Amino acid sequence: MPPSSTPEVIHWHTLETTAVLTRLGSDGAAGLSSKEAAARLAQYGPNLLVEGRSRSLPLLFLGQFSDFMILVLVGAAVVSGIIGEPQDAIAILVILLLNAIIGSAQAYRAERAVAALRHMAAPDALVVRDGERLRVAASLLVPGDLVVLEAGNLVPADLRLLEAIEVECDESVLTGESHPVAKRIGRLAEAELSLGDRHNLLFKGSSVTRGRGSGVVVATGMQTEFGRIAQLLAEERGVKTPLQQRLTVFGRYLALAVLAICAVVFVSGLLQGQELVLMFLTAVSLAVAAIPEALPAVVTLSLAFGARKLSRKQSLVRNLPAVETLGSVTYICADKTGTLTQNRMAVERLVVAGEVYEALPMGAESALWRDLTQALALSNDVGLQGEDLVGDPTEVALYRVAAQAGYEKGALLAQMPRLAELPFDSTRKLMTTLHREEGGVVAYVKGAPEALLPLCAGEGDGGGAVLAQAEALAAQGYRLLALAQRRFAALPHSLAEAEQGLTLLGLVALIDPPRPEAEAAVAECRGAGITPVMITGDHPGTALAIATRLGIAGPGAEVITGEQLAELSDEVFAARVKGVSVYARVSPEQKIRIVRALQEQGEFVAMTGDGVNDAPALKRAGIGIAMGQKGTDVARQAADMVLLDDNFATIVTAVREGRRIFDNIRKFIKDTMSSNSGEIWTLFLAPFLGLPIPLLPIHILWINLVTDGLPGLAFSAERGEPGSMQRPPRHPDESIFAHGMWQHIIWVGLFVGGLSIATQAWAISRGTEYWQTMVFTVLTFSQLFHSLAVRSERTSLWRLGLTSNLPMLAAVGLTVCLQLAVIYLPAFNAIFKTEPLPLHELLFCVAISSLVLLAVEVEKLLRRRGLLYGEAAMQ
Repeated sequence: MPPSSTPEVIHWHTLETTAVLTRLGSDGAAGLSSKEAAARLAQYGPNLLVEGRSRSLPLLFLGQFSDFMILVLVGAAVVSGIIGEPQDAIAILVILLLNAIIGSAQAYRAERAVAALRHMAAPDALVVRDGERLRVAASLLVPGDLVVLEAGNLVPADLRLLEAIEVECDESVLTGESHPVAKRIGRLAEAELSLGDRHNLLFKGSSVTRGRGSGVVVATGMQTEFGRIAQLLAEERGVKTPLQQRLTVFGRYLALAVLAICAVVFVSGLLQGQELVLMFLTAVSLAVAAIPEALPAVVTLSLAFGARKLSRKQSLVRNLPAVETLGSVTYICADKTGTLTQNRMAVERLVVAGEVYEALPMGAESALWRDLTQALALSNDVGLQGEDLVGDPTEVALYRVAAQAGYEKGALLAQMPRLAELPFDSTRKLMTTLHREEGGVVAYVKGAPEALLPLCAGEGDGGGAVLAQAEALAAQGYRLLALAQRRFAALPHSLAEAEQGLTLLGLVALIDPPRPEAEAAVAECRGAGITPVMITGDHPGTALAIATRLGIAGPGAEVITGEQLAELSDEVFAARVKGVSVYARVSPEQKIRIVRALQEQGEFVAMTGDGVNDAPALKRAGIGIAMGQKGTDVARQAADMVLLDDNFATIVTAVREGRRIFDNIRKFIKDTMSSNSGEIWTLFLAPFLGLPIPLLPIHILWINLVTDGLPGLAFSAERGEPGSMQRPPRHPDESIFAHGMWQHIIWVGLFVGGLSIATQAWAISRGTEYWQTMVFTVLTFSQLFHSLAVRSERTSLWRLGLTSNLPMLAAVGLTVCLQLAVIYLPAFNAIFKTEPLPLHELLFCVAISSLVLLAVEVEKLLRRRGLLYGEAAMQ
């Protein structure tokens, strides 16, 4: 009978083929009838991945204005327009529009992640309907359809194998396993097996690399394993970056603080007898000035410059906040295959005559070495397409190691042509090729050690000693093959004789080797306080072997498999998650579970990967990093960043850049908030000291425009702090004002306010009419000196050098020129209510302002000596 339209959990791999056909109401020879196929297509729908309801671009654009900080800036723009400062309002709105355009473009890109899965679907399939073979669009397949497959085909739906002749499949996009998996039709007893262990099932999106066979469709569309990943991608939402979280909190508290201070200034001015309109404009101007409207521009510019810099170092940033996010990463969950390893099998060890060798010796003269190398070169089906090797990855590795020793297959075949062969099958676990040689015929046999060794003459104990060596290498993560030979005077009548009375040549140990640079990259990550974790769909032994070699885990470390993880409750897993460095045989849902468990422990997680199975976790992670060369489109679409060279070590470069960018954004906030704090203290304290309001509203807005804008943007060009990769990552919950910033903002604000009020009091006491211009100038120059001083958290400006950040030097120089123009040009005097200062008064203003630079340098000296903010002394 046909299956129900309601999804039911059926473990197809545990059923006999006859039971599968019965449940699906299909015929193993004739397939479905065309009429039944049409009915089921109407019942189940097409074999396509359904995209979730995507948001339109206008909605994505409007969604960018929901952030609290953005709303505060919109309010600031409105107020600026009301009080007659349209240029400030326009500047703020342009900045916000640019940020909204960038943000909506990124959101739209994220919406397209699932769409990439559709392009990986097979375009058509060979099916049997009404007893006849015909080719139909893969989208028309239905449960119960009989599908015929051969090497090179993309699997169009989830299938239960009915016939398998030497079928092998590449399932790396789904499981992460680096070598093809042999398939067979027999039922499996265990229900809860990982995808990689369900050897009688073929999965949509995988490809047949060898053999031929047929299978019955058990799932289509969103019910396939591929479809489940698409569903996870559609449902999984990314998390806010640490910078976004910090700026949201910062904006909320800043707005509340500004409103409170402005209310106090407004009321205190009225109590002093100032005009209502003047105090209202002063309070509003102070509110606009206190809000760092240049912050979004500085953040965007810093991220854009960082992204451009990373693109020159093989990193393509798809999501701008990801640049800064790397600086916050505390865990990197790395997929093994293709990320930490080379995604190709290679021969690393050979066992010959009981001895273990790391390579084939060049020009070895012994007959045993010559025979072994000839067997490696000839006993494979590897071919050449142009300059590319085509064939089973294991056989390609054998071909390569023989070629490196000087034994070219093409040249050898000319001397020793293949006469016959016994193809590999999963029952014998052997492959044999027979070749003509001088004086007779030689048979080369290769296969699993446990199958081949008992067939070898002279291995009376069944090859027990050699088998022990094989098991020891297998425990280190190697895949073992044994090679043997037998010579005949002529081609034997029965080819089966070629696999009897063999002479053992040796063992070869293969592995998908680590990338050469990965070990150093892992060590540098650890030095930067980042914990690397391996998450793979491969075998536990192989995973632990690679993890140990790279320094991700120690010898004998705990490896949690997907089956073990499924048995752990969330509470138990939460208690263990930080102690596990290697996960094997995990499903896409479990990858998300691991990432989420670490996030719930307060960690900020980066996830690297290249397969379809990695995509949901890439999207869930704080930052997803996909491989550009060997990665799938699906992984790249879901990721925030793509490594163009597939080099794990490139992540270290990106982390360093991320830390530099966050440091520079932090410097801008420190600079602008300290400056704004100085303005607030000046306006707040002057009335209580019996002094008139020191500044006009236009003065406040001008200072805010020239001292926050140009120097603020120049911070994005600042170099990285020394030792940035020797410090631990900042905690995701750490305040943006940590490490002494809030103390700095308060004392610098008070210091600048004190200098300004002292200048005002001194000038008034001397009867100077241009006292307000002097206060205006002291505040402006104080903030410029402060911008120069905070270019580094701890390093002296004199050690940095004034010319090490030319954009900053240019910004300060231009701001000085603009301020002098406001003071000395008559046209600006009328607008800004300023008066020209005598040279000695101007020099006095410069001198009094320079005290800010000296004070901050003293602070940095104390920090270097470990005397401030609980920091360690610099070495």
